[in-house]
Amino acid sequence: MDALVTFAASIALALVLTPLTARLAIRAGVVDRPGPLKVHQAPVPYLGGVAVFVAAGATMAPEHPRLLLPLGLALTLGIADDVAALPPALRVGGGLVVAAAAGWAAPAAAGLAGGALTAAMALGLLNAVNLLDGLDGLAGSVAAVSALAVAVVDHGSRLPALALAGALAGFLWFNRPPARVYLGDGGAYCVGTALALLVALALRGSGDVAAWAAAPLLVAVPVIDTAVAIGRRVLARRPLFGGDRTHVYDQLVDRGTSRVVATLVLVAAQTALAGVAVVTFDRGGVTSLALTAACAVLVLGAILALGFLTPPTPPDSSGGVG
Repeated sequence: MDALVTFAASIALALVLTPLTARLAIRAGVVDRPGPLKVHQAPVPYLGGVAVFVAAGATMAPEHPRLLLPLGLALTLGIADDVAALPPALRVGGGLVVAAAAGWAAPAAAGLAGGALTAAMALGLLNAVNLLDGLDGLAGSVAAVSALAVAVVDHGSRLPALALAGALAGFLWFNRPPARVYLGDGGAYCVGTALALLVALALRGSGDVAAWAAAPLLVAVPVIDTAVAIGRRVLARRPLFGGDRTHVYDQLVDRGTSRVVATLVLVAAQTALAGVAVVTFDRGGVTSLALTAACAVLVLGAILALGFLTPPTPPDSSGGVG
């Protein structure tokens, strides 16, 4: 299928399917209700990820049918979690099954090591995208930028990358602030797994060391946000898997940044880092490696300088009022 046709078809399918899945979610009661850690004011339907899966899957299936197995498993696991709040052991076990299927579908290199690498990326990214999905339009926009960057890199990943980017673009029409539908855990798990598969396909077509160094930049924002959240919880001696407002986007909002601006900042960051990855992916040489390393140093420096890893100051427990 032609690249432009793939992109346009996946957009069209998502535009048609997303409102239908939103209505289905409302009728089934699969909605995200406001809560202490939720920024929305009224219940919002889940199952937007079903539209993304069908739209992307239908357009990538002719040339990459194997990818549908891990994507379908990730979607199913997430929907089950949306509906019934799976216990952690079952969620972890399901994630491992998804990761194993991803390693089988698109090993990043020859042999067991290539499959294991894809599996590790899938397990990490399905959770990272899920954790990033905390503001209207954020996870979908960041993932779309990553998918478009992978499409530019290509190496056999262009069509499935454009299929995902198009599906997310159609979905984002309804997910833009104020969101009328969410990805849900099903969609976030599916999109995270898809990004891992796309990066694996790109790496499999390139034997350059610079490509392997640049690959994390293609999906940098979900990885960075998860790392910051975990690091902050460790420093604050809080449970690693407990819900809180330690994510980069939460901190931006808590500092007075509007939700829309916080989303745009992170999308811009992903665009810049993915751009560096595209430039260095196939160039090779010391210069490309140095540019990738410089990005890593700049990101770490910004995180430290802006205090994103600083644990929150505990409230005054003296009981006084001054």
